[in-house]
Amino acid sequence: MNKKKDIRALSKDQLRDFFVANNDKAFRGNQVYEWLWSKAAHSFDDMTNISKATRNMLDENFVINHIEVDAMQRSNDGTVKNAIKLHDGLIVESVLIPTETRTTACVSSQVGCSLDCKFCATARLKRMRNLNADEIYDQVVAIDQQSRHYHNHKLSNIVFMGMGEPLMNYNNVLKAIDKITSPEGLGMAARRITVSTSGVPKMIKKMADDEVRFNLAVSLHSAIDEVRTSIMPFNTRFPLKDLQESLEYWYTKTKRKVTYEYVVWNGINDRKEDIDALVAFCKHIPCKVNLIEYNPIDDGEFQQASERALNNYISNLEMNDIVVNVRRSRGKDIDAACGQLANKS
Repeated sequence: MNKKKDIRALSKDQLRDFFVANNDKAFRGNQVYEWLWSKAAHSFDDMTNISKATRNMLDENFVINHIEVDAMQRSNDGTVKNAIKLHDGLIVESVLIPTETRTTACVSSQVGCSLDCKFCATARLKRMRNLNADEIYDQVVAIDQQSRHYHNHKLSNIVFMGMGEPLMNYNNVLKAIDKITSPEGLGMAARRITVSTSGVPKMIKKMADDEVRFNLAVSLHSAIDEVRTSIMPFNTRFPLKDLQESLEYWYTKTKRKVTYEYVVWNGINDRKEDIDALVAFCKHIPCKVNLIEYNPIDDGEFQQASERALNNYISNLEMNDIVVNVRRSRGKDIDAACGQLANKS
């Protein structure tokens, strides 16, 4: 018995060709495409402006491998964490982060992660596979529905900061963003989307060459190779010199500043030389720094630095005219904060 193909793997032109090949009108492909993406239909029976016979034909030939929100947790601060079940039974997590002015979707791009950051719970999970573009898209649709339900307005921003390294699933991430920003999809502005990477120089250059329109954030955490390697061992393959060169290339091509995500840990990167190295790294291209509150993952190796250390970073960055923001984590009580996504419930 032949396995049915996921219909969302087909382009609009391929859908039109399918209907013509089955003695139907090409425009029927347009209708189905709208149901699949703009209306995010989960079954062919949802497609109410298409005849029952046509829906049966689609069901005989295709499946819609949509996600399911398998479990949902709500934090005391309004954050929502979803355990997302994929069509093959694997689980990823996504998060709705509300503030007074906007709601942000934090979405996953891989089951597990390709990299080995020691401070991140997701990195301890084995990477099972990349997410398909439609699976990424579905996470955004689900969080948009939650935003409308709990906060009475549509989703305003998306960050690729969930499980996985987005640039290790480059093609599917870009396909998903293309659908999210398309008028035939969710119609969201690209400037409201941020892709966060641990720093894969070759792929950062490719993004620049591909003239992407979304924002770039880099999970930096140290501008000293030895320190960064001790907490992010893959830095031996992608050292800071290569990362810096790729970011300079990014800025030359796009003219868009980069955000550096940076956690300060006690006894790891809280010295004056750590601050000086970050300041020097920031001076290569226009950028801003988000100092992120650390969220423990139970082993005690990493501890949030003191307020004094944090203030030293802030004052030195501001003294050098570098924009700096402090990001307080949300959803910590349900393990939904940055670095905590590990399929715990």
